[in-house]
Amino acid sequence: MRCRRASSLAAVAAIAMAAGAPAAAEGFRPAQPGHAWTFPRDHWAARAYRNEWWYFTGNLVAVDEPSRALGFQLTFFRVGFLPEKQPLASAWATSGAVMAHAAITDVATGEHRFSEVLWREMPLLGGFGAYPDPVIAWAKPPPGTDGRWSLRWTGSGFELGMRDDGRDMAIALSASPRKPVALQGPGGFSRKSNAPGHASLYYSITRLDAEGTISVAGREWRVRGDAWMDREMGSSQLAPGQVGWDWWSLQLADGRDLMLYRLRRADGTVDFAYGTVVDADGTTRFLEPGGWESRATSTWRSPRTGAEYPAAWKITVPREKIDISVEPRVAAQENVARLAGGLFYWEGAVRVRDAGGNDAGQGYVELTGYGRGNRPPL
Repeated sequence: MRCRRASSLAAVAAIAMAAGAPAAAEGFRPAQPGHAWTFPRDHWAARAYRNEWWYFTGNLVAVDEPSRALGFQLTFFRVGFLPEKQPLASAWATSGAVMAHAAITDVATGEHRFSEVLWREMPLLGGFGAYPDPVIAWAKPPPGTDGRWSLRWTGSGFELGMRDDGRDMAIALSASPRKPVALQGPGGFSRKSNAPGHASLYYSITRLDAEGTISVAGREWRVRGDAWMDREMGSSQLAPGQVGWDWWSLQLADGRDLMLYRLRRADGTVDFAYGTVVDADGTTRFLEPGGWESRATSTWRSPRTGAEYPAAWKITVPREKIDISVEPRVAAQENVARLAGGLFYWEGAVRVRDAGGNDAGQGYVELTGYGRGNRPPL
């Protein structure tokens, strides 16, 4: 939420713990109100925090085959192990790791492909640039693939790319903001619990014009469409009793964008919830926990992990006169992160319909903490 997003905290936390990072964020800065945002500088890594991520999703269509719809996800994570690099005269000395997740959904065929990388942060494997270096984040691709996965700043937007020849998939896109930065929570301080100490610094660019190429199974399409970018940084863990979250990023046909998240307890009830509406002109309004409702209307069970996920929702925001239904464009959009110890989460492209059943938008949804033994540790 990119309370988030393995593609969010789930995978980040699992990796940090597996790599021996301390359970408590000792030495790292907690997310606090009053951050003095400066753009574009804040697009680059903020090493004072233990974890951060850059998350892109989008719904695209093939330029030469308009009936071909494709969804994509590309997320880079910085996982802090130590507040400072170890004072060792070795290129292998590091204070953290770089991880990235990528997925492509071919709506026409119903196929969903996922790829991941995880490396020590070091010159040969991956790392993070410092402003104004055009490179924000990069990582060596999976073994057997040349080049690198990367996120770059062009001066007016982003370039993002990945390739995995073993999975026969690739993403090469430019993404130009169509709306200004939207701070998620007052001043960009995003609370995750009523208890103190559980929060992140969080902003989004809710509409970007995306174009480039998507490659799957030996075919390459020139594509264009709409993307969403989330950026979060912080050092705290999930609050006691929280087991995961549901997160929606929805681009409505009337020009508004809707971000919602709720953190769940083990019995499925909501522990904390929040949301944001971004108008067509970029004006942002916050939604308090009682300002919106979501209700699952169906479920999908993964044949791979056995996890049962909600698979469609009815969402209402009375103050905004929003009454919509949200449904996956493809049911099977589960990501299983083998390098993160088998952590799994559902991250997928969705369509939006109004109360009359008419097309009313599109977006992405992330669901974490479903299934046995799958609680995000962060």
